[in-house]
Amino acid sequence: MTEMTRLQQRGVRLPRTERRAQLLAAAQRVFAENGYHAAAMDEIAEVAGVSKPVLYQHFPGKLDLYIALLESHVDELVKRVQNALDSTTENKQRVPATVGAFFDFVSEDAGAFRMVFESDLRGEPAVQEAVDRATSASVDAITETITADAGLDEDKARLLAVGLVGMSQVSARFWLAHHQSMSREEAVALTANLAWRGIGGGFPLKDG
Repeated sequence: MTEMTRLQQRGVRLPRTERRAQLLAAAQRVFAENGYHAAAMDEIAEVAGVSKPVLYQHFPGKLDLYIALLESHVDELVKRVQNALDSTTENKQRVPATVGAFFDFVSEDAGAFRMVFESDLRGEPAVQEAVDRATSASVDAITETITADAGLDEDKARLLAVGLVGMSQVSARFWLAHHQSMSREEAVALTANLAWRGIGGGFPLKDG
């Protein structure tokens, strides 16, 4: 069964978590195609294959739905970063793994990364808070790792973490727009090499 067929099935009672995931998937498609302002709850319900009352049972309004979808994308990015940090105890491998997490997030779902990094609703406090969390939670995770492994105080570790997150995020978005002549692997390696020579060379792993 295709995703579209599944979304368009009507009259099927699903557990609440599955229904919510179905509605978010439909919303992602409509927001990606139309943008927030042109997207309509009627269309989202139609794509999901549910009635509007069912949609409103889960999300009171379009903004609530948008924020829930945005939060799910932020959670996914932060999870990718944390998994990259946990994937090895070798900092030389952690850097490309972390950079790669941003490249994978950007390349695997363009609609998701645009909502997180290019949202046109930053004037909404809840949206701005979610967007800020994409960076702050990633920075927090990297700061904790650098503090433990390099023996730096938190302020210095956080500055390095901000630099790595910023470098990874901007490089990944640039690569997505101009990557015709460069593979994902090469782009990650170039970015990680720059970060590692700065972090690894200046702040080696603490003894003991």
